[in-house]
Amino acid sequence: MTNELEEQSLSTTAERRVVVSAAGSAPDKDWVIVTRGLTREYDMGGEIVRALRGVDLAVRRNEYVAIMGPSGSGKSTLMNIVGCLDTPNAGEYWLNGQLVSEMKDDKLARVRNKEIGFVFQTFNLLPRASALHNVELPLVYAGVSSAERKERAFEALKAVQLGERVHHRPNELSGGQRQRVAIARALVNRPSILLADEPTGNLDSTTSEEIMRVFEHLASTGQTVIMVTHEPDIAAHARRVVVLRDGVIASDDRREKFAAKMGF
Repeated sequence: MTNELEEQSLSTTAERRVVVSAAGSAPDKDWVIVTRGLTREYDMGGEIVRALRGVDLAVRRNEYVAIMGPSGSGKSTLMNIVGCLDTPNAGEYWLNGQLVSEMKDDKLARVRNKEIGFVFQTFNLLPRASALHNVELPLVYAGVSSAERKERAFEALKAVQLGERVHHRPNELSGGQRQRVAIARALVNRPSILLADEPTGNLDSTTSEEIMRVFEHLASTGQTVIMVTHEPDIAAHARRVVVLRDGVIASDDRREKFAAKMGF
């Protein structure tokens, strides 16, 4: 399965151009994320800030993609739109076959809760709750029965190699283990994409490598992973690296080409 997914993740730039050029048409089901001419502007006290200036992006289902760029490049704005936390001023955003760029806030929230699992650099765990209960929380809000909640939370913790730590509280876990609990919580709703925002920002280099191995494992089993980072060495763990600069895509490379550019 790994080889098949790896092959899918290496589709050509020409193929992506065909997908993003078909404005107004729903992409094929193999493409979980498609943006066309994505533009986002903010009025900052009368000054217009153009955060995104026409971003065309296509991500296949089961890809592992890093989005990186310096401060002010537009990567956080793009992440917010991809995560259905914001909407563009112009352009299209298709998520899992749905044109979410034209949705109202309430419908957008429903899509966000169903389709996207978020991982942040701060773990946001309940300190007095066990790992299992922390992972169960999204299912509590979704009205899932207690028995199913526990089963799915345990499955998610096993997926991040924490099956033997389910009853530990956050203060009984290492930083890497706490982040893995947060990843399991993001996975428990079985989202279309796992969206990680600077997931190693609060971790040392050894623990960062541990978390990168978790993402690589999840990607190898079929999970679509989108990671936002400003660190080239972290981005190089993804199978594909998209670099933003001044609100546009400056490069879109396979891991090997990106690593060669960076001198890794």
